[in-house]
Amino acid sequence: MSTLIIKNIGKLITGDIKTPVSGADTIVIREGKISKVGSSELLQDAGDAAVIDAAGTTVAPGLIDSHGHPVLGDFSPRQKVLGFIEGSLHGGVTTMISAGEPHTPGRPKDPAGVKALAVLAHKSSGNIRPGGVKLHGGALILEKGLTEDDIKEIADQGVWLVGEVGLGSVKDSREAAPMVEWAKKYGMKVVMHTGGVSIPGSSTVTVEDVLTVNPDVVSHLNGGPTAVPPAELEKLIDSTQMALELVQCGNPRAMKQAVQLLQQRGELHRIILGNDAPSGTGFIHLGIMRSISFISSLTQIPAEQALCMATGNTARTYELNTGLVEEGREADLVIMDAPMGSAGSSALEAFEVGDLPGISLVVVDGQVIINGSSNTPPPTRKAQLV
Repeated sequence: MSTLIIKNIGKLITGDIKTPVSGADTIVIREGKISKVGSSELLQDAGDAAVIDAAGTTVAPGLIDSHGHPVLGDFSPRQKVLGFIEGSLHGGVTTMISAGEPHTPGRPKDPAGVKALAVLAHKSSGNIRPGGVKLHGGALILEKGLTEDDIKEIADQGVWLVGEVGLGSVKDSREAAPMVEWAKKYGMKVVMHTGGVSIPGSSTVTVEDVLTVNPDVVSHLNGGPTAVPPAELEKLIDSTQMALELVQCGNPRAMKQAVQLLQQRGELHRIILGNDAPSGTGFIHLGIMRSISFISSLTQIPAEQALCMATGNTARTYELNTGLVEEGREADLVIMDAPMGSAGSSALEAFEVGDLPGISLVVVDGQVIINGSSNTPPPTRKAQLV
């Protein structure tokens, strides 16, 4: 049985936004899953385990990008972007969720073709991890003519995501609503485009559209790239209990407004973070970290809670067995510290002063995948596999 132990943890982020910091300083990982979380006494039973010395730095669940637009593998032809998923891994992202594959060249829009694309992308992402990232690809884009039998057919093939409602030919919320109900009936998670248009062929989506369709996730509440007006944003927050996604490729002012409103209501558990990329806005490999930094430095949200928005909140929204430091969860972890020269003395303080931490190690399923990030600044203190 392969065992990995992480010791000498300075600050352990749980991923649970209600109790974001653990008092534990040691994690035991066996066969890719978190086995025990506790004190250094766990080292007594270490045996011949591999050991990571965290050197007093911060350990958090691997970040989850809730909104990607992959095609196949690690290539997006529309923006001619290669290696963007692996680049995200160097920014602490260990899981990425597709919001649809609209950038596929010649994307089919008939029922048979759109089903085939979803199944292909789903099964492709199940067979390969770009750079090591757990990519959940294959999100069905709703097109005219799809029936309940079609939805059931692809659900039986393992497809469990419906891409942004509004990207396909189904524009009318009244037409989309029954399709969404079919998808939910067969256990699929549904996200819905919100705000202004993002690509040619998509359409502006209003708050009333969202209320009619009733998705699981309101995509890019702060715009992708254009946000709904402030009054509509507030109405959407007040009128629903849906998960609310904030993205890097969106409106920063709307992001700040949404976070502050949800903080006032005691509903920070509803926020999840995505990149919404590759897109015309581009692709920022450190996009999720930048959103965490933005939120914690400009809205007075503690960094440990902002980190939970990109980990445990998303894991619970999509029912993933990762994103939380709990026994039995997949051991996807990022170890980081304040970057050299930062006004902050730890990763959390770095986020709160507006800096991005330096990542020393990224662990996926109990295996060290990144030993020194090529995209973040160097950490002040570096964890070591000893």
